[in-house]
Amino acid sequence: MHKYVIRTRRFVLRLALTSIVISLGWVAASADSGWQRVAEGVEYRPYTLAGPVRAFVARMQLDNPDVILETGLANGIVGEGYEPLSAIANRYEDTINAWSGYWGTRSDVLVAINGSYYDLETGVAEDGVIQSGWYASQFNDLGGTSGLAWKRDRSLFVGSCVYHREGSQFVRNVTEGVSLPLDGVNHKMRNGEIILLTPQFGTRSYGGDRTEVLIEMTQPAGFLPGSKSSIGVVRAIHEHGGQFTIPFDHIVLSARGESRTALRDTMNIGDVVGIELEVTHLNKDCTSSNSDSWADVYTSVAGNWVFLRDGEIIIDEDRGATIRNPRTAICYNETYLYFVVVDGRDDAYSIGMTIPELAAFCQDRLDADWGVNMDGGGSSTLWVDGRVKNNPSDGHERGVANALMMVRVEPKQSSGQFVTGQLVQSRYPTNVHLGPGVNYPAIASVDTAAPGTITFHMNQLNGTLATGTHWWKVDFGGLIGWVDESSLAKGD
Repeated sequence: MHKYVIRTRRFVLRLALTSIVISLGWVAASADSGWQRVAEGVEYRPYTLAGPVRAFVARMQLDNPDVILETGLANGIVGEGYEPLSAIANRYEDTINAWSGYWGTRSDVLVAINGSYYDLETGVAEDGVIQSGWYASQFNDLGGTSGLAWKRDRSLFVGSCVYHREGSQFVRNVTEGVSLPLDGVNHKMRNGEIILLTPQFGTRSYGGDRTEVLIEMTQPAGFLPGSKSSIGVVRAIHEHGGQFTIPFDHIVLSARGESRTALRDTMNIGDVVGIELEVTHLNKDCTSSNSDSWADVYTSVAGNWVFLRDGEIIIDEDRGATIRNPRTAICYNETYLYFVVVDGRDDAYSIGMTIPELAAFCQDRLDADWGVNMDGGGSSTLWVDGRVKNNPSDGHERGVANALMMVRVEPKQSSGQFVTGQLVQSRYPTNVHLGPGVNYPAIASVDTAAPGTITFHMNQLNGTLATGTHWWKVDFGGLIGWVDESSLAKGD
């Protein structure tokens, strides 16, 4: 594993790249000159280089325990359109995260960049996504490059080829001692499959001609270490028709065709279940084993070209790599992780970079050992502390599918205004959300003076602070969801 190891190797083509460095005017400078403080452990710096080239860089100190990487999703889900980067960053400001393994701490978004390549018509990312510990979008089997991975022990690696080994993903009914295989996560299902739907799938499950099981989770369903399972409790079962809404801490198991009987016969309301997910990691050849483990990865989005690998510049002769374009990249060494955005397509302002030039910049100016290219062109955007710092080549922000964010972790805060079982009523017409925060969709609204009851929450988040207010899980006569504290009064 290559975490926190001082590397000194340099690729033999570095001498050949010296001419690139000279031609772009990269004069040596102090490693710390010009950096502007964003927050403790996070800094920003613009670069103006000959060419002309404009580069915009943010860096995160890896040993700062209060700052982490987090994934942001357009519209909060993995398969429905795209959003400008600034909108994604604002969507996740002051929202709860699961950095501790459970929900409650909050995200103060400091820096964001656009993430993976995506389908321009649908907004669906081209490869896998892990968001706040959730396996949100499934990796392509044997796809080659799986993206940057950030783990809960603060280590990171650039993933290579992965695949889902048969039998490595399953749901176990702990109460009954029975297991069923899972055929995928958040994707279109074929007849005879059982698919896991997480909150990132969307507001509602498939429904229709499927058997579906709603499970409340104690933690996100993702890749846990040591073959551990994410634990949950069965809350409801639908055998025909209606869709489930998917609250922020729930999953749905959806079965179609011949698998419906197996799922229906295996699950009962109140049963304790475990979800076990895993991917097998291979080297770029998609044959030999890679020692970097995806167990306990907290966040990841896919890139395409790995242009720096353990101190060596990797030359890719694809035409897209050898022409100058706007670029977005992530690179790192044992001290810092860098977000890099390069403007381009404007001869008077910034001509952009080729991938070899981007690699040389990351290696020589940032002293990085590892680097991966993300979606570029008109998507390339760097957002810092509320502002877009670069000039996107479209003349405005382009909608993107996802983002990577440098986030300061704020502690959990709770209110004692109400208690479980207490009668309440709405002060005014009020939205009921799928989770504690306006970032979660509103599923319905209630009128003024609607009677309700503060209901039990398994993860003890009643009264938690998020998106500027405290939130309570309330049962309004069968309509159950999260309501902001300011809209509630004590009931009769």
